Amino acid sequence: MDKPEFFKQSGESLTSPKLIKQIFLFLIVFVVIYILEAIIPSIVSIKPMLEEMESQNLLDGNKIELSQSMGIANMISASPEVMIPSLLSTVFGTITSIIYCRNIEVRPVTSMGVRKKKALPHYFMGFIIGIVMISAITLLSVCFGVNSISLCNGINAGVILLYLLGFFVQGMSEEFIFRGYLMTTVGGYHAVWIAVAVNSVAFAMAHIFNPGFDVLPCINLVLFGVFASFYMIFTGDIWGVCGIHSMWNFMQGNFYGISVSGTGDTESVFRTTTKTPHGWLSGGEFGIEGSIFTTLVLSAGIAFIFLKMKKDSAKKEL
Repeated sequence: MDKPEFFKQSGESLTSPKLIKQIFLFLIVFVVIYILEAIIPSIVSIKPMLEEMESQNLLDGNKIELSQSMGIANMISASPEVMIPSLLSTVFGTITSIIYCRNIEVRPVTSMGVRKKKALPHYFMGFIIGIVMISAITLLSVCFGVNSISLCNGINAGVILLYLLGFFVQGMSEEFIFRGYLMTTVGGYHAVWIAVAVNSVAFAMAHIFNPGFDVLPCINLVLFGVFASFYMIFTGDIWGVCGIHSMWNFMQGNFYGISVSGTGDTESVFRTTTKTPHGWLSGGEFGIEGSIFTTLVLSAGIAFIFLKMKKDSAKKEL
């Protein structure tokens, strides 16, 4: 498989060619991004956090257990007043990744997959693919009796549109961090499969503290990383995977009413209810991303893109 142009451009950067050093520098950048993205959510969550603790009489000198405080924090973080600013704050991930690659590694944004040619068609095709994939996963779970779907009452269209805007920003941010930055940095000096493996595992590990994180959710997150990596390599730019990621999360959380990577229930068009105690079928607390149906759909997607890339590569050799 020939390396795409963005890998070749990244290979001309000033970053260290040593894999361990590349990963170490990524961890530093990731911590900086994590801090920047946490500032606004931390500020907006203070008031509702204190109000909830007061309603439970936890501010009167009573001892607060860790599980109690974590439960309150998770509940507050899932509220629109906190979650929407949190999603919008992920713009710092995109900005920081670009600044680092441009000024520290000294390489053009095109080396991150940022290209004008076919940007809009690729972006909207990503929207469609994200919708189709998460819908296939959800409907499979319904067909096998794992979940049921019902229409919500009193749908707040304005809040849902704000979530859509938030997921536009959030999906793009994670793709710029893991595919646009990490994958292209590693791929500039190492084999494509190493770049794919490193960024996919890093993407999964970034969710390790999410509620419900377990073996199968971890496997599925790695698979999503592999699929997104292959799709970016196939299209030659980052826009398609940004669209896939954004619509995958939005449709999951605010259309079907499923917890997105364990973040809790939010305002949605439909509400998906689990009918089985088996986490490997429903995804448990992590949401449907932790189910075997996600494993099957992502595996099929990876196989399809990989075979497509092999076919296109064979045509070029003729």
